Amino acid sequence: MDITIATQSFAALSQETRLQAYRLLVRHEPEGLPAGEIARQLSVPHNTMSAHLSVLARAGWVMSRRQSRSIIYRADLSHMKETVRFLVHDCCGGHPEVCEPFLDVLGECSVIEAKE
Repeated sequence: MDITIATQSFAALSQETRLQAYRLLVRHEPEGLPAGEIARQLSVPHNTMSAHLSVLARAGWVMSRRQSRSIIYRADLSHMKETVRFLVHDCCGGHPEVCEPFLDVLGECSVIEAKE
């Protein structure tokens, strides 16, 4: 990932509704959610939610597939992994032990989600 793609990705998540939608989709992996259900759960008008989902899709955060009359959205976890890798690429200046607390937090993901 280059810095241009990274900044576009961060820009897409730098809006509250889009960040909430992405977090909601992460919680519903791997099944995903229909666009209308995302809008309903976030109390956002359907057309506004569609615009937000389009921004997330262009930035690589979500993917979609048609299922009958619905569009099902899923979080693109490979994009999240690439983005995190971009952030930590130069982490700790060659001293991986300094990054261990960060890695511990990633290992606690299921525990963190249960507390929220």
